[in-house]
Amino acid sequence: MCTRGDKLKAVELFIRYDFSPQSVISELGYPCRGSLYNWYEEYLSNGNDIPDVNPYKHYSEGLKRVAVDHYFEHGKCLARTRRALGYPPKELLAAWIDELEPGRRKVNRKHRGFGDGDKENAVIRLVTRKESAQSIADDIGVKRATLYNWKRRLLGEEAPSTMPIEKRDDMGIEELLEMKAALEADIDKLELKRAVLEGTVELLGKGQGVDPRMLTNREKTILVESLRPTHKLRDLLDMVGLAKSSHRYQMAAMAKPDKHADLRMRICDIFHDSCGRYGYRRVHSVLRAEGVTVSEKVVCRIMAEGDLHACRPGKRRYSSYKGEISDAPENLVKRDFHADAPNALRLTDITEFSIPAGKVYLSTIVDCFDGKAVASTMSTSPNAELVNTMLDDAAATLTDGEHPIGHNDRGCHYRWPGWIERCERYGITRSMSRKGCSPDNSAMGGFFGRLKVEFFYGRDWKGWPIERFMEALGEYIDWYNEKRIEVSLGGLSPAQYRRSLGLAA
Repeated sequence: MCTRGDKLKAVELFIRYDFSPQSVISELGYPCRGSLYNWYEEYLSNGNDIPDVNPYKHYSEGLKRVAVDHYFEHGKCLARTRRALGYPPKELLAAWIDELEPGRRKVNRKHRGFGDGDKENAVIRLVTRKESAQSIADDIGVKRATLYNWKRRLLGEEAPSTMPIEKRDDMGIEELLEMKAALEADIDKLELKRAVLEGTVELLGKGQGVDPRMLTNREKTILVESLRPTHKLRDLLDMVGLAKSSHRYQMAAMAKPDKHADLRMRICDIFHDSCGRYGYRRVHSVLRAEGVTVSEKVVCRIMAEGDLHACRPGKRRYSSYKGEISDAPENLVKRDFHADAPNALRLTDITEFSIPAGKVYLSTIVDCFDGKAVASTMSTSPNAELVNTMLDDAAATLTDGEHPIGHNDRGCHYRWPGWIERCERYGITRSMSRKGCSPDNSAMGGFFGRLKVEFFYGRDWKGWPIERFMEALGEYIDWYNEKRIEVSLGGLSPAQYRRSLGLAA
């Protein structure tokens, strides 16, 4: 409720600004145009003054209770109670409700978002004219002008104006029939628009805010054909913005046999054989190895159409760095992770897997020659035994005269006496990344990243005991070495690549 001072200030500005209500509203933020004009008339009728009147004094407690009860018994609409009883103003009624029934007044919904369905329902109520536009606007919590704006956006500028209720009695039967036909056409148009939007979301799997006119011609044709049993073809084509000749062409194209039918089945088999780990490039490499001639773009499109999406990456959180607990050896690798022969350059690191049953730590040594995981150990604790046992297993694969460079980050495991003693015993030259510089061991990070994307992320590990998880992780590493193809190796796995060079049986 505005005080006497607020009203006087608004009226004085109204006069000063040459009777421009918008200038007053822009500066003060209140009132509406109608209230401003009423205040000005009250100002003139009271000798250039506005009396300080307490609105509560005009109504007895009984009348206040009648108005509040009517509000709750008739849909909690301030405007409806005002029209039915003839009193009080909506602002005053709201104050009475808060006074007599605190916390029960319905919050105005005009600030919440309205979806397309809400707007269409409101416009349908408007064009059927079973109730006034103002009552509809009050019921849903918007202004009357907003309601008509929705109508213009949904039905277009050419939508016919509706006749106010109080003027219908003067209309002839022909005018009423014309008005009925126009309203029915509006309703049909709204229902068609809704059907197109729902089909775009449900049938084609698009987002809620997608514009049907932005679909491809093929998608438009699929949508149109799904709605043809209940709507006319001409109306559907106009709604989605598709020419009739384009529709005819797409129908003929879709009627042809799928030339990629066999390829689609093979791509699905390859994708599922990899447990959903292969993207389109690796699938294309497998096809090329099988002698299938097809472009990467075709493979990518077929996988997208079949909703075959490879795993997505997550976040790496574990760090084994515990400070500078001993002297660090020199960084001999300097981010050059290329090796011309096996067992010349090896990388190692530890990563953590957190599942509901607990945490599992994996320590792995990777050969830079072909990316093979030479040795891996797992444990529920990132202790010295985890890395020392791994190093012992990796050293067993070395032959006489092989003394690789062993590169790692600055984790504490690689600075403990047990690790240093083993490196000296096996003739491994130690190399270490610079402090806080993860790119210095990025190839090892890439291995763990691929492992987690393809094996760990996106899966529900509830109910998996630690032992079963470790077993599955070991199976993945075996699959990685034996079957997982690498594009840089010509579409071969590390084991296949070594056999192709005669380096393994």
